Amino acid sequence: MDKWLPKIPLADWIDTFVDWLTTTFGGLFDGVSSAVENSVDGIVKVLGLLPPIILAIIIGLLALWLTKKSIAIFSFIGFLIIDYLGYWDAMLNTLALVLTSVIISIVVGIPIGIWSSQKAMVRKIVTPILDFMQTMPAFVYLLPAIFFFNIGVVPGVVASVIFAMPPTIRLTILGIQQVPADIIEATESFGSTTSQRLLKVQLPLAMPTIMAGINQSIMLALSMVVIASMVGAPGLGEEVYRAVTQLKIGVGVEAGIAIVIVAIVLDRITQNAGKRKKRGNL
Repeated sequence: MDKWLPKIPLADWIDTFVDWLTTTFGGLFDGVSSAVENSVDGIVKVLGLLPPIILAIIIGLLALWLTKKSIAIFSFIGFLIIDYLGYWDAMLNTLALVLTSVIISIVVGIPIGIWSSQKAMVRKIVTPILDFMQTMPAFVYLLPAIFFFNIGVVPGVVASVIFAMPPTIRLTILGIQQVPADIIEATESFGSTTSQRLLKVQLPLAMPTIMAGINQSIMLALSMVVIASMVGAPGLGEEVYRAVTQLKIGVGVEAGIAIVIVAIVLDRITQNAGKRKKRGNL
């Protein structure tokens, strides 16, 4: 059936806009690429200085401090299993990619969440952007990331940040808004300023909810490791992707188990860090 309206050349407009960004901000993209790549390489080198048994003990002790004995034992044994299966170096690359993505998400996301919680107009602008970021297929983020940052770990980190940041922003907004109104009224009656109320009352009380957002960002960043491997990001995702393309079921399952171990350890540690913070505020 003939269309009675001409098609809007949206794809051409987007291509033109991307070309303009690349030409205008090429130096900025190169700087961001170098910073991200150096951060990931730095984390890998620092973690690689420790023998696997020492790093496993450190992670186990951290889990024991924040969680309980069973999770600590699982963390210790789980990381030793990863080393035994031969995926230690890949795990370090994955851990560096996830940590870099989550750190960027926290540094950018929490201030945006705080700003949005204080300004209704900012919240109205930010909310549909977050909806777009969470509903757009993750594979689509790889296209501009590759175009701006070439093949490698950087587009994987950029795509992971875009995909993982919304929970941090949303739950920061939610945590601050859920602070009881009577507490806010009490601080105002004592003459506290907006910054004092935010830093000394709202943020401490909202911290468990913010930690829940960080936990979700970690899980989403981990879910991107296989997708990021398609653009050259190293790590466990690369092992899974190679196993899929070569139909090596056993290798794929082994690498998948390593990802699950890392995910469970990070999930339990960050979950209980939020609970520990909540108990400290009570």
